[in-house]
Amino acid sequence: MPAPVNNSVLVEFRNVGYDVLGTSQPIISDLNLSVMRGETLILLGESGCGKTTTLKLVNRLLLPTSGEVLVEGKRTREWDAISLRRRTGYVIQEAGLFPHFTVERNVALVPSLEHWDEARVRVRVHEMLELVGLDPEKFAARYPRELSGGQRQRVGVARALASDPPLLLMDEPFGALDPLTRASLQKEFAELSRSLQKTVIFVTHDVREALLLGTRVCLMSRGRIALLETPENFLRSDERNARAYVETLRLDDSVLSNAGRGE
Repeated sequence: MPAPVNNSVLVEFRNVGYDVLGTSQPIISDLNLSVMRGETLILLGESGCGKTTTLKLVNRLLLPTSGEVLVEGKRTREWDAISLRRRTGYVIQEAGLFPHFTVERNVALVPSLEHWDEARVRVRVHEMLELVGLDPEKFAARYPRELSGGQRQRVGVARALASDPPLLLMDEPFGALDPLTRASLQKEFAELSRSLQKTVIFVTHDVREALLLGTRVCLMSRGRIALLETPENFLRSDERNARAYVETLRLDDSVLSNAGRGE
């Protein structure tokens, strides 16, 4: 009998585990998690905690070794992998652009694969570049090597949105940028996600980024969920790992305060 589907849930993990033969412990253990339509869920945690593995289980870059992952009510094992990935925008560090494609061709990739007509693709590319703050007349014909890091990330977001997918997966997309560019893109992305009402799963190890962008924060530790809360409740949590993250915020604020007093 098929499992019941909640139409407000876009992605669901049911008792999911993932391990690799020869490793001493599973990368993911007994993961139960629902991602609601329209929310930005942050996967927060240290390197090696299972964040990126969890993300890759959503678009079938990986398959669970136990349990099941559902996208739009359908098990990822039952999805055609190509169809699933075309319905899922994917943004990674350094954007992952094809270096031999122009900006326009990079953004047009999935609509072209979906056999949109040429005029429709061109209009959509220009819409997406404008949406992320890049003038199409100035940037469409450029190659990735001719762009700054922040501009490449904007193109990556534009490409992920081009076919209007219901779900965006973002794996530390701003992690390699300088602090000023990163802060600017975080602010722009927060405004963009609110206006588009997309469902976003966003991986980061930066607690400030998590609290700024997330509607909920899923704190992971050793392949398990340590805490799943709103940003407000995360800050008030007594959970040990969450307290450690909050303490880093206090330390940062203390350093800034002391610097402001010339200490």
